[in-house]
Amino acid sequence: MKAQLPHTPHASYLRHQKERNLQIFLPVILSAILLIALVALMSLATFNTGGDVSRWAAISTIWLILPMLLGGLILLALLVALIYGMSRLLGALPHYTGIAQHYVHLAQNRIVQGADSTSAFLINIEGHLANVKAFFKRMNV
Repeated sequence: MKAQLPHTPHASYLRHQKERNLQIFLPVILSAILLIALVALMSLATFNTGGDVSRWAAISTIWLILPMLLGGLILLALLVALIYGMSRLLGALPHYTGIAQHYVHLAQNRIVQGADSTSAFLINIEGHLANVKAFFKRMNV
């Protein structure tokens, strides 16, 4: 069993309750009443004799399209920001890509020199072995 502590309402707690009622409950209740009144008004205007159903259908379509339109606008803003960022990035990249290309050419030259020296060494050894084989071949004749 939980013990209940005595609760004395402080001035701050009473102020909190008053603000909660004015800042939370009152706007929610007023919005709900306004929404119900708007639905009732639209129903009366639409379904009375001589009501303009096509106009209300167009208005409903507009209200259904608005969220998608706002989402598309947000995506458009994001796309514009990405295009702007890419243009700024491409403006800065040529300097750095030039440096990277310079180092790639240096690496390419070192790799080609290493491959040429290795292949030259192997070709030289193969040439000497061919001379030795030819010498011994002539001796056996």
